[in-house]
Amino acid sequence: MIAVLSADLLSSSGYPKALLEKVLSTLNREFEIFQKRSKLDAGFKIFRGDSFQGVVHDPSGALLLALQFKTAINRLHLNESDTNRAFKRVADLRMSIGIGTYDFKRESILESNGEAFQFSGRTLDEMKKEGRKLKLKTSIDNIDEEFNTSFFLFDTLSDKWSTASAEVIYYLLKGYKETDIANELDISQSAVNQRKKAAGWDAIEVLLLRYQKVISEHFSNGK
Repeated sequence: MIAVLSADLLSSSGYPKALLEKVLSTLNREFEIFQKRSKLDAGFKIFRGDSFQGVVHDPSGALLLALQFKTAINRLHLNESDTNRAFKRVADLRMSIGIGTYDFKRESILESNGEAFQFSGRTLDEMKKEGRKLKLKTSIDNIDEEFNTSFFLFDTLSDKWSTASAEVIYYLLKGYKETDIANELDISQSAVNQRKKAAGWDAIEVLLLRYQKVISEHFSNGK
């Protein structure tokens, strides 16, 4: 069992050139960071200029990775300011997670196939009509219903983030403590805490733990 993460940039045709370059370089950097931690080839690559796909060999970690990619993009802006990072978000992703079998392996992930690839790709196509930004598709309907309800609420929550909120969530997802984030961003710990609360971190953390528990129980590689 694997998870396939498929995504595309929202409204990328309207991005200024400088923003698009910043987004693509950020994504490639995140791909490299993830690949260094992965024992197996994840194969994350950008194609068509505004889409990407890759494999998460431990399905229980797919949501965490998806949110890391999302916040890495949400925190980007083109404003020059050393003191204020709270700008309106200018870039975002639409992402689908498909969990299933890995039936046809090729050197390129984009040429591979299987249940997980089909689930992820088809769901991403459906999302374009629904206006959703994050969805899950597995072989178990009850699991899909639970998490897609939660993901809908998450979409509503994250749509309210500023770039500053996304930045703090990005570092929390990476395992940074409040003091570490304060040092990284050169702001006070109380400012980090305020942004953390405003972004709904406590609820996000509960969602991540629930996802990891349920997916591990039903889709571990030993099953």
